[in-house]
Amino acid sequence: MRSLKYLVSAFYLQSTLCAARGYTNESEVPYYGLSPPVYPTPVGNGTTDSAWKSAYQRAKDLVSQMTLEEKANITRGYSGQCVGNSGAVPRLSIPPLCFQDAPNGIRGQEFVSSFASGIHVAATWDRTLMYRQGHALGEEYYGKGINVALGPAAGPLGRLARGGRNWETFGPDPYLAGAGMGAMTKGMQDVGVIATAKHWLLNEQEWRRMPGDLGESLSSNVDDRTLHELYAFPFMDSLKEGVGSVMCSYQRANNSYGCQNSKLMNGILKTELGFEGFVVSDWQAQHTGIASANAGLDIVMPDGGFWGQNLTDAVNNGSVSVDRIDDMVTRTLASWYHAGQDKDFPSLGVYSNTEIHPLIDVQGDHATLIREVGSAGIVLVKNVNNTLPFKKPRYLSIYGYDATDKAVPWDNPSRFGGGYEVNFGWETFNGTLITGGGSGSNAPPYVVSPFQALQERVSRDHGVLRWDFYSENPAAAYFNTEACLVFINSYASEAFDRTTLVDEFSDNLVKNVATNCSNTVVVIHSAGIRLVDAWIDHPNVTAVLFAGIPGQESGHSLVDVLYGEVSPSGKLPYTVAKQETDYGHLLNASVSFDAFPQQNFTEGLYIDYRAFDHDGIDPRFEFGFGLSYTTFDYSGLKITQTKNSTSPLPDPSVPIIQGGHPELWDTLFFAIASITNTGEVAASEVAQLYLDIPNAPIRQLRGFDKVLVKPGETKTVTFPLTRRDLSIWDVVAQQWRLQGANYTVSVGASSRDLRLNATITI
Repeated sequence: MRSLKYLVSAFYLQSTLCAARGYTNESEVPYYGLSPPVYPTPVGNGTTDSAWKSAYQRAKDLVSQMTLEEKANITRGYSGQCVGNSGAVPRLSIPPLCFQDAPNGIRGQEFVSSFASGIHVAATWDRTLMYRQGHALGEEYYGKGINVALGPAAGPLGRLARGGRNWETFGPDPYLAGAGMGAMTKGMQDVGVIATAKHWLLNEQEWRRMPGDLGESLSSNVDDRTLHELYAFPFMDSLKEGVGSVMCSYQRANNSYGCQNSKLMNGILKTELGFEGFVVSDWQAQHTGIASANAGLDIVMPDGGFWGQNLTDAVNNGSVSVDRIDDMVTRTLASWYHAGQDKDFPSLGVYSNTEIHPLIDVQGDHATLIREVGSAGIVLVKNVNNTLPFKKPRYLSIYGYDATDKAVPWDNPSRFGGGYEVNFGWETFNGTLITGGGSGSNAPPYVVSPFQALQERVSRDHGVLRWDFYSENPAAAYFNTEACLVFINSYASEAFDRTTLVDEFSDNLVKNVATNCSNTVVVIHSAGIRLVDAWIDHPNVTAVLFAGIPGQESGHSLVDVLYGEVSPSGKLPYTVAKQETDYGHLLNASVSFDAFPQQNFTEGLYIDYRAFDHDGIDPRFEFGFGLSYTTFDYSGLKITQTKNSTSPLPDPSVPIIQGGHPELWDTLFFAIASITNTGEVAASEVAQLYLDIPNAPIRQLRGFDKVLVKPGETKTVTFPLTRRDLSIWDVVAQQWRLQGANYTVSVGASSRDLRLNATITI
């Protein structure tokens, strides 16, 4: 009875989506709400390049020497030193692989670094820094003998403004997220660590991500085109850079669980995108044995799950083929060989902090990089009459619990000096925010709070500092202070979606200080979108900075910007609305108490700034916005074509490589413009290119270039435009299609500050 009711509902949803987004017929949105079967799993063969080919040859030779029981042992997880450990085959010198969190630093260990979060890295809009952070992070994983790093992440993409894990990823734009995924993956794997692109796919909220007492998990229902152009898009960059592991997600996708969804794993990931590595389940995300094996899952974590002896039995009775289990193990060992971990890989250095163990310090000079990334990701959104940078003020006043590394008195225990060892911050806390909560958090060796860094600086200037960390309406004297700094934050964690984008206590604090202090500077450490309209137009609020979640060097990074050692160059990686209702149905998680809850992505391609543009809503601060201590002029946009052939579809005779059809990555055009610093301060500017693709959102990010420009100097910015950048997903041809049409190219300082225009004709 439920099946019939569900099918009627699914067809209704499909029709609704067609009407809502202007599709002409239902063939344009195949499998919305229904995930079609794709079998068998493609057998990996290493056709991407010579490195993968060699890795596969060696892996296949090794697998040919293994018994069925040994093969099954490789595919299952075990409890051990790491958050996940694969099975070993000692007689063939195959070690257990160590899997460890997290995307922004090793969790639960000593002498490791706390790097900036994904959303903060995205706010730098700097590919070089993205790569350097990935490389430094990889060095720490490698130094600890960790084989598989559980990151980077592009899922959730950030569909929902209040999504609990949005801070772990690179924001809701697929192009910017893809840049982060590609650069971080390459940086990590260049060191010899296997990166894990996660979570594949459509895990956009925390509410009911797992089955439980209420029934099955939530189903993310999405149409084919949206799945490709939004949610799979950033993973393609990670795949192109050779990522060795992909983690499947918790929830259902079009009513099939992510880790047994043959369309997502066999069809899109391993066939269409040519994935050569292995798929690992998220922890406890496997819900069937045979179905998950045949759908493309290769390793189950954190324990045997439905496999182990059950998998051996399934192979013996023909439910799972020998080719399938051979492919599971071959993919895993090929990734191991591809990373070069079969020779001279460091001994495992992951230990419990409850016992005496060797001290393995992998920090290097990463604090310097963390400080640089921290400053580069700070976004200045208001600066009245050049309030900032400070000019050696002698008297500063500080307010707000986010300024200090101590929790408020009623929040016990204090976060700093303890609490990071296992799972930092699965619950709300107070104190300066340097990382979000849950498995994506990290274990800082120390924390430089804003208060500490300001004390250091003010003491150098022989000044005076006054503070009140805890009062909502501080009674401290304001009469002689040159500036009042108010520190507030907005926290988020895995397992819980946010309940608000505002905070009454913090908003009252800002207003109360601003009432008495004519020069109030607000600093927001935020795990995502934080609304500011309660006080942003207050005449005494003279400067506002979105300072993100920047890791252990937080205070130093901030002071570098406050005092002008670094001109702010961060840009918002999301849209800040004027009010929560501006996000419409993309504000909250879909809260359902049905036994089979559905989350229908009826908005299609229109999330974040695309939705604001489509619906004619003025944001408070638009996607890509950020001020500087100088000014820039844009000029001279030119378009050059690099290839004469712009056939609608890629050549079907060309073999697929990891990352998709190789022609998708061909540069078809270059857009080139000039940036002139017309002010008096050397600073970096992020020039952004937006493309108006026919039959698509009117404005889509398709390029950015960050350049350091001295006063009076002119620099060239260059934007390569690939076939993928210019294409839409054709659901009938099941390919990326170039359209014969005019494409408007716009270049500027944000998604709504577009200063140069040109046209591409295809």
